[in-house]
Amino acid sequence: MSTTHEIPTTFDPGTYEENWLRRWLESGIFAADPGAPGEPFSIVIPPPNVTGALHMGHALNNTVMDILCRYHRMRGRNVLWLPGTDHAGIATQSVVERELAKEKKTRHDIGREQFVIRVWKWKEEYGSRIIHQLKRLGSSCDWSRERFTMDEGLSLAVREVFVRLYREGLIYKGEYLVNWCPASRSAISDLEVEYREENGNLWHIRYPLADGSGHLVVATTRPETMLGDTAVAVNPEDDRYRHLHGKSVRLPLMDREIPVITDGMVDREFGTGAVKITPAHDPNDYRAGHRHKLPMINVMNPDGTINGNGGPYQGLDRYEARKRIVADLEAQGLLEKVGKHRNRVGYSQRHGVPVEPLISEQWFVKTGPLAAEALKAVKDGRTTFHPAQWANTYYAWMERIEDWCISRQLWWGHQIPAWYCGDCGHINVEMSAPVKCTKCGSKNLRQDEDVLDTWFSSGLWPFSTMGWPDETETLRKYYPTSVLVTAHDIIFFWVARMMMMGLHFMGEVPFRNVYIHALVRDAEGQKMSKTKGNVIDPLSVVDEVGADSVRFTLAAFAAQGRDIRLSRDRIEGYRKFITKLWNAARFVQMKLGGPVPELVPESKMSPADLWVRRELGIASREVARAIEAYEFDKAALAAYHFVWGTYCDWYIEFVKQDLAEGADPARSEVARSVLGNTLLDTLKLLHPFVPFVTDELASRLKPGGEFLMKGNFPATEVPEASEAIRQVENLRLAITAVRNIRGELNVKPSGFVDVQVRGEGAALLLGQFRGQFTALARIRTLSELAAGAARPKASAQAAVGRLEIIVTFPDGIEVEKERDRLVKQIAGREDELKKLTQKLSNQGFVANADPDLVDEYRERESGLKLELEKLKQSLARLADFGAA
Repeated sequence: MSTTHEIPTTFDPGTYEENWLRRWLESGIFAADPGAPGEPFSIVIPPPNVTGALHMGHALNNTVMDILCRYHRMRGRNVLWLPGTDHAGIATQSVVERELAKEKKTRHDIGREQFVIRVWKWKEEYGSRIIHQLKRLGSSCDWSRERFTMDEGLSLAVREVFVRLYREGLIYKGEYLVNWCPASRSAISDLEVEYREENGNLWHIRYPLADGSGHLVVATTRPETMLGDTAVAVNPEDDRYRHLHGKSVRLPLMDREIPVITDGMVDREFGTGAVKITPAHDPNDYRAGHRHKLPMINVMNPDGTINGNGGPYQGLDRYEARKRIVADLEAQGLLEKVGKHRNRVGYSQRHGVPVEPLISEQWFVKTGPLAAEALKAVKDGRTTFHPAQWANTYYAWMERIEDWCISRQLWWGHQIPAWYCGDCGHINVEMSAPVKCTKCGSKNLRQDEDVLDTWFSSGLWPFSTMGWPDETETLRKYYPTSVLVTAHDIIFFWVARMMMMGLHFMGEVPFRNVYIHALVRDAEGQKMSKTKGNVIDPLSVVDEVGADSVRFTLAAFAAQGRDIRLSRDRIEGYRKFITKLWNAARFVQMKLGGPVPELVPESKMSPADLWVRRELGIASREVARAIEAYEFDKAALAAYHFVWGTYCDWYIEFVKQDLAEGADPARSEVARSVLGNTLLDTLKLLHPFVPFVTDELASRLKPGGEFLMKGNFPATEVPEASEAIRQVENLRLAITAVRNIRGELNVKPSGFVDVQVRGEGAALLLGQFRGQFTALARIRTLSELAAGAARPKASAQAAVGRLEIIVTFPDGIEVEKERDRLVKQIAGREDELKKLTQKLSNQGFVANADPDLVDEYRERESGLKLELEKLKQSLARLADFGAA
């Protein structure tokens, strides 16, 4: 055989992965053709931020999508995997503003037009980084269709949706309490708020009663917001304050009279049981303010300083104002005490500053009518969640959904298509800039300076990326998409929005299935973060061990409903699996002496050949079933066990004698055919998980063949087991039985044992299968024990159906020492099992412990029970041993 295609001795993915990526991309194999035959299967990529870099969450998300797309292409589906990136308003603007800061400039210094030009320039230079990283992972997207949420087509779709919703009365402008980032001076979404547990204070402040009869002590964690208090609230069931119902207090420092109100939201156990109500600066207070029709006084400027409503504290930063307010309260004898308190503080994810709840005039989508249909679509099965329990999270959110704030005070993004008339005040909402006011005809128009929330444009992603509002061939073929693959924390912010928008504008759900994948944590179950230093960078690991090892590890641990505990050791473990596959392919290539021949008909196959082909069918059926059920861990492990256990550890060993020098040439030819073709089919089975190594090995085993992704997935039909196949299975069980006894007796791997057999199947072991049985079980002498004859005293016995296997106790094995060893092992396992069982029977522990830890303990408990059963069986085998 030519050395050009010879499989190298050393497995080194760095020598071929880049080459295969280039070949795939140049071939156009990933491209979707709506005019081609085949049932459509489509996915739109959850668009990563254009500022982003690949992390393990991206790696898992895209590995899952790639498994689905490669698998369905191999099953003959017409697949579209549509890629793209999100313009990430706040994140991208922040990056460019930091660049400007290096020049000692702000965006205001250069103006909006020049700033946007700078952002586009940055995007062109750096915005493709994550796309290149996704390609490096092997993602088989149709890269010719790559979209960007700010490209011309998507911008048109955004304006179309905004205008339609506005004219339908589903978009309006009004005041509302929003998450305000003082650093970016913009409203931000809940998703962009990161909560941290911090040590803080609880200030107890005396609010004098307006009638001069005393004071009411109020506890607060944010004294600076008291400048905007419009009430003090107590629980109506709190007897301590019944005498104050309907009375008023004087607001300290501001000398403003405010009422004492009763509201069931007040926690009687918090602080003094009396709380200040600041509707313009707290979500709960905001709702209470509406219930009681209280004034809403905003005391903050957009930059986090105190505004004119803050009286003498105007102009101070909010935290400087806090210090001054506390000092003034103390000086006036109104600060009763200060206690320690653990706070949950919201921070702007992008800027790292505490978020300020703030009343602000913003644009909103009226979500009630949209959410009702989106809720119904999941309940009636038009869209299905996997795992199913995530539908409950979706229901809970949609049933209590509030109107959606869609405006952001940024310059980068889709500028709101609304123009204000300077003469009559009318708001003109149009697809393009109007020449004159539609109400009064004035040309004195000014466009709203705000941009739309990033989620607004990405909420249109499943149909805007396919050409909507035009009715394109792509849209007709591939919408609705087959599945959305995403993480659970995006259900509220993206899944819900896409469902509402898709149903409203397309009249159909955006996806038939939603697969919620796990979160990737470190080996201890902790969230990965740079602060903790426990981040595993996928690209650095890809450079070390190859993309396939990373992909297979993520798939193997992607169990539904459980987070992934990832470590480099686990990735290295699956690298060894791929190395095993590589070495098996080298062995097969060496035995073939040339390209893989055509597969011989079953009539020519040996029992071992028929057995391995049936086992391949069983594995293929399970892999296909599991992928289609979104059980990627089960799919990966079914493939793993076939490769390592069935093909490498058994079949290759079964046929070595048929391939040895001097073997029957006709039998060798058949063995080579089955050995080679089964390996090629195994590479197809593995291809969705590990595309690089499988295409590499297939191209060397059968040069000139097509990409595996264009080939057929191995057949999943499994015929009934023939008598010949059952005989091979019994041979495997017999070998395993002897190996187990050898292990129990601590026989060295190089040592041999003497074996006797009798009963059903003995003749096959003594005849047709004698070579495989003696070689694989390392048997020195093999003979038949006559029916009715007593077995040797110093022997161990095992049964495979009606076949009896007797292993004579080897020379040099000391029975008593073996008994002692087993007794000690049993005692140790029983002690460990007892402790675990006690811990798991403690309901307090189970209720409060990390669920992953509880699962780990339960798995260990189950494993210990199996170990004990085997150890006790081994001890029983030694029970009647005499001296050897």
